[in-house]
Amino acid sequence: MSQELMLKYGCNPNQKPSRIFMQDGGELPIEVLNGRPGYINFLDAFNSWQLVRELKEATGLPAAASFKHVSPAGAAVAVPMSDTLKKIYFVDDLELSPIATAYARARGADRMSSYGDWVALSDVCDKETATLLAREVSDGIIAPGYTDEALAILKTKRKGSYNVVRIDPDYRPAPVEHKDVFGVTFEQGRNELKIDEAMLQNIVTENKELPEDAKRDLIISLIALKYTQSNSVCYAKDGQAIGIGAGQQSRIHCTRLAGNKADIWYLRQHPKVLGPKFKEGIRRPDRDNTIDVYISDEYMDVLADGVWEQFFAEKPEPLTREEKRAWLDTQTGVSLGSDAFFPFGDNIERARKSGVQYVAEPGGSIRDDNVIDTCNKYGMTMAFIGLRLFHH
Repeated sequence: MSQELMLKYGCNPNQKPSRIFMQDGGELPIEVLNGRPGYINFLDAFNSWQLVRELKEATGLPAAASFKHVSPAGAAVAVPMSDTLKKIYFVDDLELSPIATAYARARGADRMSSYGDWVALSDVCDKETATLLAREVSDGIIAPGYTDEALAILKTKRKGSYNVVRIDPDYRPAPVEHKDVFGVTFEQGRNELKIDEAMLQNIVTENKELPEDAKRDLIISLIALKYTQSNSVCYAKDGQAIGIGAGQQSRIHCTRLAGNKADIWYLRQHPKVLGPKFKEGIRRPDRDNTIDVYISDEYMDVLADGVWEQFFAEKPEPLTREEKRAWLDTQTGVSLGSDAFFPFGDNIERARKSGVQYVAEPGGSIRDDNVIDTCNKYGMTMAFIGLRLFHH
């Protein structure tokens, strides 16, 4: 451990000098075991570490996050996966430990966005997780520790330059935090709000049913939102985020963006999408991009251009709009969290199209009645948590 760490540059190469340090003169709570993490790497590292630590505390399960540009692309806990999920996450050939399962889920939620991610683990990184990471495009990892085998594997990644950071799991920051903007120092109390099942007791809809797995998924979505650039909305199912909409000025755009990602996650499980055979040697990122194109409405244009021949061994049958809608209509049991109140029922209308049955949001809008009525129209269960989760 050291008192400060000089960085190559800040957010951009022209922003020098750059460093991280402790204002009280104490030691940094991290140790760089490999590589040379940068300014943005550490922003991702510290945000993502807080997220997975809180997920572990709230659920008792190993947790992982895949971060990009100070927001999660995915977050998950270690819930066993179906064979279908293992296949679409490209891990069906691996032995997965609980913490490796959590990361496979976190990265699998939105694999395009997770390209070049920063990884956070709540538990010690083991051989299985390092083996999974070794074949993915990633910038670095933060965890409370690493087994010798895992560290040896990670040190071979990116020609030996992969960023590996160990954090002291017992570190707790000061209760007041600061940041400078335009030469002015801002100060606020840290958001130490504990998110757990007690937050979900104020159910305001006619349907009061909230099963245990839905409670878990709502907690996952809310904790993820606590560390997502606002405005933000998170769809969750089966112990993981399946769609996160971050940093939009309009909440309905968050809901649409996250809903579209949740739809892609589910469409990737369609038998037609699972069927096409890729050519030998096609890289995982190219597979991810090709699958998203195959799912999209533009695929017919790609077929006409003959682009499919670059990736597929055989010409896949297109997935029609009617087939996509029919498949999406079978999606159920999705949970939805919002970092601030929904101002209109249109957010619920959009969420319903992606299988949302359970909602958690702060409440407090002058149009709460309209939002509640829209939930009641579809038999949804909604809890008002009473607290906003903005993160800027």
